[in-house]
Order: sequence, then structure tokens, then C-alpha cells
Amino acid sequence: MHILVGTDADHVLNDIAAALGGPEVSFTVCRNGRDVAGVVKLRTPDLVVLDLQIGSMGGMAVTMSLRLDESAGTLPHVPVLMLLDRQADVHLAKRCAADGYLVKPLNPLSLKRAARAILAPPVEVAEAAEAAGWQTAEEVPTAVG
Repeated sequence: MHILVGTDADHVLNDIAAALGGPEVSFTVCRNGRDVAGVVKLRTPDLVVLDLQIGSMGGMAVTMSLRLDESAGTLPHVPVLMLLDRQADVHLAKRCAADGYLVKPLNPLSLKRAARAILAPPVEVAEAAEAAGWQTAEEVPTAVG
């Protein structure tokens, strides 16, 4: 798996590398938000993790730029996990089409869960039933709790 990290803060980079790193994981770091799209074009990452502030261009603007380039057909879709400074930023993260977000301070378990949720979202009950070959509504299991 390849992860692109957009941050200019070493402590954020260290937290991400510690939580998501492993023998099968590689990282590319962009310390300026304006560089992210070019890096995505060169090597499409499996996940992009963006800090709210990245040099001269923030994570919100980077995410919107990635989505605009995707809609224009110049970049592929890349899943984006945004790291927010405060709860009030959640609305903006949703509006700029981030796939997920976390409010800092970060902890390793939350980072792992968020990345896993973005990379392997839960299968809907109906899709699971269809994949399993269930035919009638009586045979479809219901989600519990």
C-alpha cells in the first residue's frame, strides 16, 4: 500500500507513520499543498492523508482541487483522510468531499480505524445478501446493534 501524506508538521508525520506504517506500506510526503496533485499524477496513492494546514495551501483546498481534477478526468479518484484541528471543521471536510476525517489530537487506533474504513468500507446488507446468493427478503439477514 502507498500513502501520500500532506503535512508540514513533523509530529503529525511521525504519528501517521507510526500508526499506519508496516513492511507493506510506503509513504510519500508533501510539505506543500500545491505539490499534492502533481505527486498524485506521478504515482497514484492508495490513500491520501492531509493535514488541515500544509504549507501555503490547506487540506480543504487540496481536497477540493483533487476532486475538481478528478471530475475533469485529469486525475484518478484517490481516497482522502483529512486531519482537522477542531470539531467545527467537520462540516467543511464533508463539503469538500473528503472520504473521512479525524479531529486532532491523533491516536494510533483512530488513525488505523479511519484508514481501514476508507480503504475497505463495510458492505451494505443488501449487497452482502446478493453476493451470498439470498433470493428473498426473508433470507436477508438484518444488521444488529
